[in-house]
Amino acid sequence: MNLPFPKPRHTSANAYSDGEYRSIVSAARADAAAIRDRLYGSKRLLVRWRGDRATLTPDEASLAAQLAQVIEQGRVPVTSGTCPIQELAARTVLARHLFVTGMDLTPLMLLFTAITGLNAESIKELPAQHRVLDSSAVEVRFIKRRRGPRRWFQTVTWEIGAPGRELHTPGGLYLLLHDLMAPSRAINGTASLWSIWRGGGRQPRLGDQEHMDPFVRTLGTSHGGQQRWARQHQLVADGPPPQQPLTVTLRRMRKTVEIRRTKQLGGHLPSAAQTNSAATLFRNYLRGDPITLDWAESVVSDALADAESAALEAHRRALDPVGGSLVIAPHDYANAGHRDTAWSACTEPDRHPETGKPCRVSFLDCFHCQNCLITAAHLPRLLALMEALTERRELLGEMQWWSRYGHVWAAIRNDVLTRFTPAQIAQARTIQPADALLDLVESPWERV
Repeated sequence: MNLPFPKPRHTSANAYSDGEYRSIVSAARADAAAIRDRLYGSKRLLVRWRGDRATLTPDEASLAAQLAQVIEQGRVPVTSGTCPIQELAARTVLARHLFVTGMDLTPLMLLFTAITGLNAESIKELPAQHRVLDSSAVEVRFIKRRRGPRRWFQTVTWEIGAPGRELHTPGGLYLLLHDLMAPSRAINGTASLWSIWRGGGRQPRLGDQEHMDPFVRTLGTSHGGQQRWARQHQLVADGPPPQQPLTVTLRRMRKTVEIRRTKQLGGHLPSAAQTNSAATLFRNYLRGDPITLDWAESVVSDALADAESAALEAHRRALDPVGGSLVIAPHDYANAGHRDTAWSACTEPDRHPETGKPCRVSFLDCFHCQNCLITAAHLPRLLALMEALTERRELLGEMQWWSRYGHVWAAIRNDVLTRFTPAQIAQARTIQPADALLDLVESPWERV
């Protein structure tokens, strides 16, 4: 009998820490700003050259004339008789005044991933076609792969933001990239958002062949350019010295964005799942990631601390109306007038502090009564009760457990056990009874 092998589960790299994420985004945003300033600076230079050349320096006029020639002819000129390597270097320098190039892609795509939260495939296939809505948002319909038959397209509406904030809002960044790559896109006629000048190697391609959609042939990602970019910015991973170079990939950036959004929304997956289902978000991005686990543990710890504080406050509010408190006697109590109960003693069983009548409450409520007396002799039974409450916690849901037993557990833990020495508690554990008698004080229908 042949049994199918289980399908291996793909495990992606861990998300970036907050410090690593900030360093990547900061470097990418700085590079994007430099690209914007470089290309817009050339546009302003051409405007001055066409309007009033007398205001230009000789070097500015020479550069402007070369740029105007490139725009007019639609290609970067080739100088014959020059070393091919030097020729490509010179043409690249000139082309970078007007066009986005391959070396610009890494920071632009990293920043776009950080701001939009899209995966690499969707970003690479973004179209140039879009709608601007009331000058405040841009609507884009893009390809969303791996969503099943006839569900490959998704429409998003991105905020444009205020002028000057293009590098901080998804709509603003999209329109900025659309404008920066418009000259190249006009030459090669692509319908994609992405269009770059790619040069021609040792045999320069002329005209529209020098411009291309860099992802037209494959959506695969080469990490080489991303790692060179990370080294140029001296990005290092968090950790003890010596710090290691930071591995930068779009996949890890996307995972980090999904985790950060989920944390900002308090862990509510339906709200955090913007481009995936909640199940996909948890399975592919959140489950098993160390940063997510640390955050979840912190959230749970805070929630438990809040629950304990609330239970302790409820216990102390129960004592407030009568202005009393538990009577804790770390040593044996000499008064023989008290009556033992399940885990403590009662100093006035015939007169409840609130009603003035004989007590009829559960023994669990004794811990919120000023008639409650606890001595060292009660420690073994109290420790057994605490273990029984812990066992019940594993059987009941947290909400039900805190509602039924939380106030008792908080009272014993904070107001009783703290009054005894570690030696007294250790001694009591040696004679702790096996049965805490918890079932005997609850109604049969409340038993687990």
